[in-house]
Amino acid sequence: MIRIDAFPYPYQFHPRSTALVVIDMQRDFVEEGGFGSALGNDVRPLGAIVPTVAALLALARQAQMLVVHTRESHLPDLSDCPRAKRLRGNPTLGIGDVGPMGRILVRGEPGNQILPQLAPMAGEIVIDKPGKGAFYATDLHAQLQERGITHLLVAGVTTEVCVQTSMREANDRGYECLVVEDACASYFPAFHRATLDMLTAQGGIVGWRAPLAQLQSAVTAYAGEHP
Repeated sequence: MIRIDAFPYPYQFHPRSTALVVIDMQRDFVEEGGFGSALGNDVRPLGAIVPTVAALLALARQAQMLVVHTRESHLPDLSDCPRAKRLRGNPTLGIGDVGPMGRILVRGEPGNQILPQLAPMAGEIVIDKPGKGAFYATDLHAQLQERGITHLLVAGVTTEVCVQTSMREANDRGYECLVVEDACASYFPAFHRATLDMLTAQGGIVGWRAPLAQLQSAVTAYAGEHP
C-alpha cells in the first residue's frame, strides 16, 4: 500500500485499485471565451493549475493507475439540459449558445474539449456528464466497479462545484477519496479554501486532502520498493 501523510490523517491506497479522476479541465471553463468567462469570471486561477494537473496525470500513468477524465457537456439538442440550468446566472452567453469556441458546453464543440496539455491517452476513460457530479446520469460507477476500483484521487475544476459534488457522490458510493489540493481550483480562492476545509472536516467526513508533492513522494518511494 502507498501511504500519504494527508489531512486529517494518513491515506493509504494501492495503485491497482485506485483511479485518478480529473474533473472538467475543458476549454469552456479554463480559457477566455468559454462558459466560465461568459459568466464574468477571471479564468486565470484555473489556468494556473494546468502544469500541476499535467504532473499529476504523468504520476498516475507512471504508477499504472486508471485515469478518468470528465467533461460537463450536453447533447446538441440540449434535451439533457434543464431549462433552469440553462438560464441560471443570467449569462451573456448561455449553454448551447454560440461563443468564440463554438456552442457552449455542447458535446463535440471546440470549447468542450479537454485542454490539449491534459488530453486523454488511449485506454483512459472519458465521461461526458450533464450535471455537476461525475456520477449523475453517467456509467462511471459501473465502470469503476468493473475494474475493482475502491479509491479515488480527485483533481480539476471548480473545487466548490464539480469537484466537491463528484467527491461527495463518490463518498456516498463507498469510495475512499483524496482531493489533490493544488491540482484543483476555483474562480474564487476563498471558495477553494473553504471547500477543502468542508470536505476534510470532522475527521474526513467526505475524504482526505494532500498536495501533489506529498503524493509524488509517496508514489516514488513505493516504486523504489516495488521495482
